[in-house]
Amino acid sequence: MVTSGGGTVRVGLISAEPIRATGLCSAFDNHPIIQVALSELNTMLEDLSLRFLILDLSFDPNWFEIQRMVCRVRPDLRLIVVGPAGSEELIFRSIKAGARAYLDSNSGPLALRQAVEAVIQGTIWAPRRVLSNMIDQLLSRPAPPPVSLAQPTFSPRERQVLDLIMRACSNREIAEELGIEERTVKAYVTSLMRKTGVDNRVSLSVRATQDAFRDQRGLPS
Repeated sequence: MVTSGGGTVRVGLISAEPIRATGLCSAFDNHPIIQVALSELNTMLEDLSLRFLILDLSFDPNWFEIQRMVCRVRPDLRLIVVGPAGSEELIFRSIKAGARAYLDSNSGPLALRQAVEAVIQGTIWAPRRVLSNMIDQLLSRPAPPPVSLAQPTFSPRERQVLDLIMRACSNREIAEELGIEERTVKAYVTSLMRKTGVDNRVSLSVRATQDAFRDQRGLPS
């Protein structure tokens, strides 16, 4: 269960189909903290207090251009894209362009609810095989020149959390594995991203595979 420090999390929803909008909203009926708001796209983009947005673009042939426009205008928004069914490459393309989650038009209300909860927790939502392929593609790029900066120091617990992130575990799964609360896991993930200078879990996983961090994670060279 996603938690928020005692407040309501407002999530915008954009859909061109009223019936689909009603169905998507039903995913959050009686949710303890998530409140879904329906409005026009321009209104949502002008609302600077909004931090999460579901873009239902399943049947729009220009879905990717719309997503890119939203990311350009409001790079601070965490997007949950409901797009057309397609290949893994299509999902990868959407997430690479800034989506924090991607679901196809066949996804049910439960999947949407879980995806939004994951994004609120700071996780990227996609099939694990897609995330694995993203990491592989990032690792295949030429390594940047080494920099002479002091490497971060991880606590034993941070190393445990990092290893589980490398296995594509969610915050909930990490909490269950280590016997701690999800909010504690989130604090460790935030600390790890701050120490490594990244802003998402995929980049954190990539940094963790680099030689500079092998000693910190206790891996052989």
